[in-house]
Amino acid sequence: MAASTSSAHPPAQRPTLGTWWAGARPKTLPAAVVPVAVGTAVVGAGTIWWRAAAALVVSLALQIGTNYVNDYADGERGTDDGRVGPMRLVGSGAASTGQVKKAAAAAFLVAALVGLGLAVAVGWELLIVGAASILAGWAYTGGPKPYGYYGMGEVFVFVFFGMVATVGSAYLQTETVTGDAVVAAVPVGLLAVALLVVNNLRDIPGDTESGKRTLAVRLGDTTTRRLYVGLLAVAGLGMIVLGLRQNGAWLGLVGLASGIVPVRQVLTGAKGLALIPTLGATGRTQLLTGLSLALGLAIW
Repeated sequence: MAASTSSAHPPAQRPTLGTWWAGARPKTLPAAVVPVAVGTAVVGAGTIWWRAAAALVVSLALQIGTNYVNDYADGERGTDDGRVGPMRLVGSGAASTGQVKKAAAAAFLVAALVGLGLAVAVGWELLIVGAASILAGWAYTGGPKPYGYYGMGEVFVFVFFGMVATVGSAYLQTETVTGDAVVAAVPVGLLAVALLVVNNLRDIPGDTESGKRTLAVRLGDTTTRRLYVGLLAVAGLGMIVLGLRQNGAWLGLVGLASGIVPVRQVLTGAKGLALIPTLGATGRTQLLTGLSLALGLAIW
């Protein structure tokens, strides 16, 4: 699968807070913020704000924990050596494998403890959802058979940062699963998948060489670019469908218009370093679309 299983890359010095923040991959964090905002907004009046805030903490902690697992797991296997893109803590030597493992465990512990508080307030069924989310975040690139290495990462993102996080955020407020929350979760999940797709598009050469068989590697460069554009297009269609149920959902299309920039970059063949701004632009599109969708749902 990978060229190396070494746990090398010892840190040259103690990592700073700025180093840990960079390693948390802040451009990916809209994937954690948007589903909570949209799921909470679907409920409308009667929102219990401390539950919404706790859900945001859990979502962010899961995202950061997953990113740290990805960092140390890829670092151990050697698949991050020479990678183009955001800084990898282990691959760059900024932190040791052991330090990043502890950081990942700490992030998942925060998610578990805050989730436990929500379970006490709402229902113990949340423990099952939380445990599954943590396990999925670790198994994405951790363990002996990481499913992210076999082209299944997009499924994980859609399910957990789309359906589970959005519907779950609404469930925390109403303690029921509503049709509107399920419909709203679809464009949210697709935009999160688009973030992963453009990331993996950038990494096709290195992943191919190291044996990391992401969906982008399996599909190839041209088809992956088409997939990226299709995800944004279907996300827009999903908001139109939701708009037939709740008029405010139409506002989400305003935020989605910002996707013209990264779509143009993808379609014009940007590669390698040129796709780093595209990743940031995709994150901004995801955030602007999610927040405008949430605003529309909240005020109409």
